[in-house]
Amino acid sequence: MRVLITGGAGYIGSHAVRCFQAAGHQVWVYDNLSEGHAAAVPDGVLVKGDLADSQALEALLHSCRIEAVVHFAAFCYVGESVQDPEKYYVNNLANTLQLLRAMRRVNVQRFVFSSTCATYGVPSRVPITEDEPQRPINPYGRAKLAVEWLLADFAQAYGLGYAALRYFNAAGASEAGDIGEDHEPETHLIPIALQAALGQRPHVEIFGADYPTPDGTCIRDYIHVDDLAEAHRLALDRLQPGRGLLLNLGSEVGSSVREVIDACREITGRPIPVKEGPRRPGDPPVLVASSRKAQEVLGWQPRFRRLKDIVASAWRWHSTHPHGYGDRARDRTRA
Repeated sequence: MRVLITGGAGYIGSHAVRCFQAAGHQVWVYDNLSEGHAAAVPDGVLVKGDLADSQALEALLHSCRIEAVVHFAAFCYVGESVQDPEKYYVNNLANTLQLLRAMRRVNVQRFVFSSTCATYGVPSRVPITEDEPQRPINPYGRAKLAVEWLLADFAQAYGLGYAALRYFNAAGASEAGDIGEDHEPETHLIPIALQAALGQRPHVEIFGADYPTPDGTCIRDYIHVDDLAEAHRLALDRLQPGRGLLLNLGSEVGSSVREVIDACREITGRPIPVKEGPRRPGDPPVLVASSRKAQEVLGWQPRFRRLKDIVASAWRWHSTHPHGYGDRARDRTRA
């Protein structure tokens, strides 16, 4: 199939590009490189452009005879979304509508959407199933949920076949160690801990050590980035006109902040200092997925179930690429 991957130069998108190519799909990447990295994309498939440029987008969909779109392009910092909600509603919601309108004009009717567990807000029960009420507590989650509503309406009115994949904490890196996570600023726990192991940060801050969990720190579900990519590929194969797939993607294994840091110490063999700080507003004590529906509907099984295997893949990337792709100035001395 001829597939356009938006945000395909980003962390998850770049791994998806490889996954789709390995499965025999012909892939193009559309990315403005504001967050992504050209070096993460195979030669000859990157088209630099912005989703706000509807003419360029439509021309690309038409000239490349695109048959399906996999949509990763989005801003993803929860705290920033609270400080600057307009940025998130414009890029994550309005620009996604631009993309869907361009698809309609050239009759592209398959769409796989990178959604998030942030649409659930603070869950009433764990593990979280797809019938959990969606009550997001920040603009990032609200904008992603609004896109899910858009997709449902487009499916009913225009026959769009879509999947909205709500995933938990993406982690890890390519097993080859040649592409991986490189954000600025970095907010994800595993790369922050590995940067501390490399001496690039003085410590890892633990936000709250008094939660009602076994060791007092938050528990999260870490899902390997290659497992996420594979789920997107499988979802594309199962799209049906006028219908939507709403699926959680997680490992179904919860790991506390301290457990993650301990795993990073064990894998790297290096000290990782920690500093305890206050809780962050809105952080639920436990977020763990039920992925049973995705396993049944897609035939999907995460290959990386052990936290140590996820951390080991991330360490292969960070230890051999301590400055990521090396295409941006960075300052971690404040961390």
